[in-house]
Amino acid sequence: MAKTLSFLDKSFWITESDENPKHVACLQILAMPKGAKSTEYVPNLFQEIRSFARATSPFNCAVKTVLGYPVGFSPVKKLNMDYHVQIHRVADVTNREALDGFVARLHASRLDPDKPLWQYHFIFDENSDTFAIYARVHHMYGDGATLVRWFQSGYVSHSHDTHFTPVWAVKRLRHRRRDPVSFYKRLENVGYGLKTVFDLFVIFLRIFMKIIRINSHYMPVPFTGTKTVLTGQVKAGRAVATMDLDFTRVKALARRTRSTANEVLLCAFDIGVHKLLQDHGQVFKKALFTNMPINLRKPGEKTTGNKIAIVPVQLAHGETDPYLRLRQIVVNHRIVKHAAQHARPAAFSGYTIAIQSLALVFEWLKLSSVVKPIANILISNVPGPKDRRYLKDAELIGCYPISTMTPGGGVNITLMTYAGVANVGLVCCNKNIESLQPLARYVSEAFDMLEASVDDPRLNIEDIGEQVDVVPVSIVSDH
Repeated sequence: MAKTLSFLDKSFWITESDENPKHVACLQILAMPKGAKSTEYVPNLFQEIRSFARATSPFNCAVKTVLGYPVGFSPVKKLNMDYHVQIHRVADVTNREALDGFVARLHASRLDPDKPLWQYHFIFDENSDTFAIYARVHHMYGDGATLVRWFQSGYVSHSHDTHFTPVWAVKRLRHRRRDPVSFYKRLENVGYGLKTVFDLFVIFLRIFMKIIRINSHYMPVPFTGTKTVLTGQVKAGRAVATMDLDFTRVKALARRTRSTANEVLLCAFDIGVHKLLQDHGQVFKKALFTNMPINLRKPGEKTTGNKIAIVPVQLAHGETDPYLRLRQIVVNHRIVKHAAQHARPAAFSGYTIAIQSLALVFEWLKLSSVVKPIANILISNVPGPKDRRYLKDAELIGCYPISTMTPGGGVNITLMTYAGVANVGLVCCNKNIESLQPLARYVSEAFDMLEASVDDPRLNIEDIGEQVDVVPVSIVSDH
């Protein structure tokens, strides 16, 4: 693992609080082998996994601080496995809504800052043939792509009951020490840095031009999102829901509509969030915004830490035809993608770090309820394994990522594709909305209608609380 922490890594530690812990997690649902009894199988597996008391970096490291400021990771002499690996018995692990509620309570608590920042929780009941594992790791250890890659390393493509190694004990390859940088390379880096600064200047200039309405065809202006019951200063307590979407259908619909899978999902989530907020009296005078993480790693790069850019994307407004809403999202999404493609990655990353840092400052100063949010939703897609995986002889049925809350609140939606299915995890602050189960239902219904609307233009979503300015009818209009 890298000895130094990036600014983004440090920000997750500096801005963490009891109200807004900065860990990411996943809820794994597993099926026991045939004939196994949950009261014996799960406790035995728990004891076996807990016996791995020697961890590798970063799972054996606590955060080293100077006057509260994080400066790096420091290995600990001994792991407290009673803290890091725990077991819980519940009434019915197959009751998904109750399981989501139990996980929400675990997710709302903060990891012990004096220990290595990870935990594994086994969850089982007395009668079911399935059990669950809730695993969480601090965001300082890495971004979603890094963490999913680590968790996958403990799973294999075939069932076996032989010895295995859990994720925290897996030995990882050390990165080769870099060769000294030549003088010519240093000059190249200086030139690249100057070009990056110029690109960053152009980005801010075009944002300013959009503010003064000289050129509106560009990325959304930061901190112009709609305030809702979900946005504002993040408070203690979480609402969690999990759901599945057939990713084969998502990809097929994307091909038919000349869009991407992400854009199809954005449309379904946008309609679902509108319906949820309308249930709470929200009226929409303009489109909602979503934050979209962009992976800045090069193809094949397997570095740790956080290498992502998060940018706002405008969603749909004023259309009741789901297909037309999708076309709006396609156009708005590609405006942002075009901006990203015409700027150097370092410049685009610098822009997103600037606006996200400002959001973190507002959160730290407890001003997130005063300013408008950057976005109302954060949606990220993490690719997972295409084939079935096993933890020893227990089959992995689903793996639902559950992320941290972004500054300014909203709904954080993360999905992982696994064996042709999108496992979706939804999380928000529960200060105003106690449950996200209705949102999961609305998203599923929205996707079904979007899929059907491609062949049947008569299908329309019902009123979702949008207000559209009435434009005078032209004398050449057909209406």
